[in-house]
Amino acid sequence: MRKITFLILTLIISCDMKKKELIEPKAKKIEKILSIHGDDRIDEYYWLNQRGDEDVIDYLNEENDYRNEFMKSYKPLEDEIFQEIKSRIKEDDSSVPYFDNGYYYYTRYEKDKQYPIYCRKKESLEGIEEILIDANLMSKGYDYFRVGTIEISPDNKTMAYSVDTISRRIYTIYFMDLDSRIISKKNLPNTSGSITWANDNKTIFYNNKNLETLRSDRIMRFELGENGTSNEVYFEEDETFSVFSYKTKTEKYIVIGSSATLSQEYRVLNADNPKGEFKLFQERVNGLEYSISHFQDKWFITTNKDDAINFKVMTCSESKTGSENWVDYIKHREDVLLGEIEVFDDFLVVSERENGLRRIDIRPWNEKGRHFINFDEETYSLYLSSNPQIETKKLRYNYSSMTTPNSVIEYDMVTKERKVLKEAEVLGGKFDKTNYQSKRVWATARDGKKVPISLVYRKDMFNEGQNPLLLYGYGSYGITNSASFSSVRLSLLDRGFVYAIAHIRGSQYLGRPWYDDGKMFKKKNTFYDFIDAGKFLITQGYVNENKLFAMGGSAGGLLMGAVSNIEPGLFRGIVAGVPFVDVITTMLDEDIPLTTFEYDEWGNPNNKDSYDYMLSYSPYDQVERKDYPAIFITTGYHDSQVQYFEPAKWIARLRDMRTNKEPLLMYCNMDAGHGGASGRFEAYKETAMEYAFFISLLDDK
Repeated sequence: MRKITFLILTLIISCDMKKKELIEPKAKKIEKILSIHGDDRIDEYYWLNQRGDEDVIDYLNEENDYRNEFMKSYKPLEDEIFQEIKSRIKEDDSSVPYFDNGYYYYTRYEKDKQYPIYCRKKESLEGIEEILIDANLMSKGYDYFRVGTIEISPDNKTMAYSVDTISRRIYTIYFMDLDSRIISKKNLPNTSGSITWANDNKTIFYNNKNLETLRSDRIMRFELGENGTSNEVYFEEDETFSVFSYKTKTEKYIVIGSSATLSQEYRVLNADNPKGEFKLFQERVNGLEYSISHFQDKWFITTNKDDAINFKVMTCSESKTGSENWVDYIKHREDVLLGEIEVFDDFLVVSERENGLRRIDIRPWNEKGRHFINFDEETYSLYLSSNPQIETKKLRYNYSSMTTPNSVIEYDMVTKERKVLKEAEVLGGKFDKTNYQSKRVWATARDGKKVPISLVYRKDMFNEGQNPLLLYGYGSYGITNSASFSSVRLSLLDRGFVYAIAHIRGSQYLGRPWYDDGKMFKKKNTFYDFIDAGKFLITQGYVNENKLFAMGGSAGGLLMGAVSNIEPGLFRGIVAGVPFVDVITTMLDEDIPLTTFEYDEWGNPNNKDSYDYMLSYSPYDQVERKDYPAIFITTGYHDSQVQYFEPAKWIARLRDMRTNKEPLLMYCNMDAGHGGASGRFEAYKETAMEYAFFISLLDDK
């Protein structure tokens, strides 16, 4: 029975409207004083932090029940949108095979099944299919299931794979003999899911997770066998760093990496000698960022050394790896952000970004015939695909735009010929890319900076100044949201919505300075850019001023919370997915996952200057007694990155403080974590909820 500490969902009769009206859930208040730097904050909903508490579970279930009942009349629309989304996706689909160590690897899906089937064929695509993992079978009995990594031993006889069944990104590693199909009784719990094979076919390196903070803090070595045991080879003491491991593309070295936001450190070991001692590559220096790739007798280092804010490539010998030995190979450029590099026997391939748009630089080692792969569309998405073969002359990359479905393209680096290996199908017979218009426009922010916006709309449904528009934003960690295609988004575009992505500060869309200008003590630029982008879209006639909607998730959910406090009247409705909104309390709790790792992103509130600045925008702390827009919040009970209690506390305080009656709704997936539901289609049910929420607000107007 539900506790009397909450107002139970009931129905009352409205005298004038003669219709049923719902009463919102109301969380109980238990004041807790949080004191630091001589400042007292009162958190009346702190008790919601108690994971597993019966009152907490009851409250979350009440919120779900309330949302379901509130949106009951739109449930047919939710179902319709979900079926639309599903109908556009090819159910019996497969990925483009790639060749690695004698086998072609690919993933395929079967009709009416939720999970992927991982397969390979020996030497030829005409060969016999070998199913490595059928996740549809393996997932039975679990509410949540996700395969993390599959790694095959160099002799192709043993498969190591990782699985998460609780949605907290805590993986268990298993081993299967591929001849007998017998799974070893020995498994490795509490890992990050990554697996690195040594060249002896019996040793792996993996990362252990701290179960309290969920920080990867240890690199372990495990040797297969009846008496196989794990041994620690590296422990990261600094709580602001997290560890990982990988093997170089040349297969010569095992690499241990230790990374913080603004500093990295690597150790290397010959993969033929897995019991040897790792050698320090270059010790960590605060502010020195670098990553390493091996080729022949050299290391190639992508780094910001010598104030190369947009990064450059340097080289050093295998024997002398300290930074004093690094020599420039690709010099720093103020107007080009250098991204990832890929080594081949005859080429170095560089992905870079200029004026917001990516391009690919093909650089032969003999320095003859260097050229760029360029693209014609005004705004698009581009990234390097899987390229495990070092000896090939063909490069794979992925390309899409807001009107062009994702394509896997094979590019001959000698002849410059492009071959589309696969373009994602949009089923249903209704999609025609010529019906849609995509463009990039530039808004002027309040400090004069030009903020790029990518947008798309259906041509025959666009009426200047009349359309609804959904503005999406993120703007943190230097993560850049490119203008890619989404068949899911068609359910909005075909109902007359304009869809826009604001490439705000905090991303690296316009280079590393664009990121630096939207973090730490400049974080508010992220929020102002988003607000000013919305106002620009109104003045330019891309949206009706009463039909502007906003969406963001995780750190983008913080963005949603901040803009709803700063300028609540600008937006008709907001969807905040897994929102990071209780910034101060979370960043003061070093036991909460990811906290210490993110001091260089948000600041350390143990320092008063950081505390004061973070407090000035923290969405939960800045909720005031005023009108708020309609808000729909989503979260996952098992979320390891943004704990469920942040959005739960936020909606409780919003309900208590707001002075109007716009809808405030929350959906908590009780089986999922930060990435949402597992299964190929289940997550789209939540998308359908979000889209129906926006459309309901248009009807309300």
